[in-house]
Amino acid sequence: MALLAPAISGEVGLRLLLAPLSSNVVIRTASCAVGIGLPVYSTFRAIEKNDEKEKERLLLYWAAYGSFSIAEVFADKILASVPLYYHVKFAILVWLQFPSNSGSKHVYKRYIRPFFLKHQAKIDRFLNILSKELTKFVSNHEDEIRFIENMAIRGATTANYIVNGLDQPDDSQANNRIEGPSPTATEEAGGLGN
Repeated sequence: MALLAPAISGEVGLRLLLAPLSSNVVIRTASCAVGIGLPVYSTFRAIEKNDEKEKERLLLYWAAYGSFSIAEVFADKILASVPLYYHVKFAILVWLQFPSNSGSKHVYKRYIRPFFLKHQAKIDRFLNILSKELTKFVSNHEDEIRFIENMAIRGATTANYIVNGLDQPDDSQANNRIEGPSPTATEEAGGLGN
């Protein structure tokens, strides 16, 4: 009986994974595990072992996976209605990862690299403008961002005390009080809401 258990559970798992009429939850979970979980761990191992060949293989995978994910964001509603879409996605993710067939290397050389070589100047200009605008936004809203950061830290600290069953520190013990954003000159003059 002990020898039968792995065979039965493997068969049940395979049936759940490949059953086209069942819920897509199982195949979507498997796609997430194969498409993200396994490569994240493999990336960790490649970095820790300092394996340059494996790092390159995984960089090619992440480039292909990222491109696939971007395309999927825009086409998800249409693709989700296609029968067996998630099964095909699972198969593609497995194909991209196997070193023996170099799926991600093929996708990179055939599609990703030519696209970026053709549009590199436009993308660089766009990213430069976006970077400048984000920097301007952050510097214009620095006080609000610090306020949100302090609120998040305070919330995380409170959650930690609740989860661990500790008493919360008194306000007199708290070194970091949360202060709101500095009022603008108009607010100080009483120009808002009065």
